[in-house]
Amino acid sequence: MYLREAMTMAFQSLRNNRLRSLLTTVGIVIGVAAVILLVGLGNAVKAGFNETFGAFASQINISRTTGGELGSDSRNLTDSDVRALRDPSAAPDIASVTPVVGGPATVSYGQRKYQGTVTGSTTDILAVANRTVQLGSMFDQAQYKASERVTLLGPEIAGALFGDQTSALGKTVRIQRTNFRVIGILAPDGQSDNAAMMPLGAARRYLVGGDQLATIVVRADDPQRLDAVEDQIRTVLDREHAIQDPSHRDYSLQAFQSQIDKMNQTIKYMTYFTVFIAGISLLVGGIGVTNIMLVSVTERTREIGIRKALGARRGAIMKQFLIEAIVLAGVGGVLGEFFGISSTLAAGKLITAIAPAFGQPTISVPAGVISMAFSLFIGLSAGGYPALRASRLRPIEALRFQ
Repeated sequence: MYLREAMTMAFQSLRNNRLRSLLTTVGIVIGVAAVILLVGLGNAVKAGFNETFGAFASQINISRTTGGELGSDSRNLTDSDVRALRDPSAAPDIASVTPVVGGPATVSYGQRKYQGTVTGSTTDILAVANRTVQLGSMFDQAQYKASERVTLLGPEIAGALFGDQTSALGKTVRIQRTNFRVIGILAPDGQSDNAAMMPLGAARRYLVGGDQLATIVVRADDPQRLDAVEDQIRTVLDREHAIQDPSHRDYSLQAFQSQIDKMNQTIKYMTYFTVFIAGISLLVGGIGVTNIMLVSVTERTREIGIRKALGARRGAIMKQFLIEAIVLAGVGGVLGEFFGISSTLAAGKLITAIAPAFGQPTISVPAGVISMAFSLFIGLSAGGYPALRASRLRPIEALRFQ
């Protein structure tokens, strides 16, 4: 039997049982579509995460170590550490050094109160924290040097105290026991919308006290030089803190890039897991194809007997049923590709409408090719046993079948 004739007979058989053929392919359609959609959504999550946190890839946070064997001569992070790290002869690969102080604080206006956090730092804290000002302006260098009592409120604080964020500008709020003038409203970032920013000197003088720092944020000239920057930081701070034993350092470093890499790895594993779950649907679809092909062999036993009596070879009978199974799975794969691509594009539009900051789903060509090839493989595997069973029927027994 020629391949064209076998395919014609296969399509004819499927057309004669349209509803059954359609229902048989549902599992494959859902499996292929789910693989394409889930891979696309996984890529969207990864892209959104990298876009949000990619700005921190060149940053290293220095904080004081708590607990462990620090020794009696352990020191806090201070301004002298900042000055030492800013020395280009000691740390040539460091682009900027930003001191930060802060902690919980009660912000009030009239009778309204909000429990938030305060952050005191330099004028470049917005770039370091990847924040922008939504209303008003950032404190300038003159206000920073004068330690003026000015603040920028996070959107949650402004909303809780004033309702309308615009009306907060120019007003005076009370943070702990000191009045501060609101000069700006921070744009929401979903991470620290309950924070109030102010000049470092003002935070120290009126809120946190002392000369120690909570954190020092270091930015590298080149994200590829993070290891070198970490070595330079340790060399400088070990000298400043008189560290003799590296295992007893009174400070710790945290590179954001390592956290970003770990999160990307987690997202990748989650994507693989969800795709594996979707692949189960493909296996269920393969079982459905096997079942229907067995039913088809049973229903067409007399037809097989007539064809074998007229001289049809076992190979021709086997080829016909194999082609039917492959066509059945192939049609399911094509429909799955269509619905998978359509749902991915629809998900992209929905995400743009309700979550613009989220990454956009992308159509993965490898995922589409692999899922389509897998569906055809399922058709070949699922049709193998029914086709072999049909080819082994004896003509006399087949013709007697009722």
